[in-house]
Amino acid sequence: MTLLTVALFVTSLVDIILRDSSKVKHLPKVFWILIVILLPLIGSLLWWILGREYDGTRLPAARTRRPAAGPGYLPPRTADTRTTEQQMADLDREIEEWRLREELERRRRANEGGSTPPEA
Repeated sequence: MTLLTVALFVTSLVDIILRDSSKVKHLPKVFWILIVILLPLIGSLLWWILGREYDGTRLPAARTRRPAAGPGYLPPRTADTRTTEQQMADLDREIEEWRLREELERRRRANEGGSTPPEA
């Protein structure tokens, strides 16, 4: 536990000293150094939680693996920005389109069979 505290203390001091002043939050760098020196464990934790501004440049980019487009592959979902009413209207139109397609297919089969389709 003591080695972890010392490692955290040293890492915190080095990070404070090397960090640009514009990337330090809440207090000037000098005060953060004093806090970390006077209270090694608590000061270091406070530095990493409150005093440091994270801009994402120090952390390595997360590696994302693209899944193969094989069986069971689902493309990533996109957010649907339509309202519920718009979604319902789209569904109603889709249902009506399928109903009309089935009606056309039924009439086409009836015409191919030699009979005349019933009048609607």
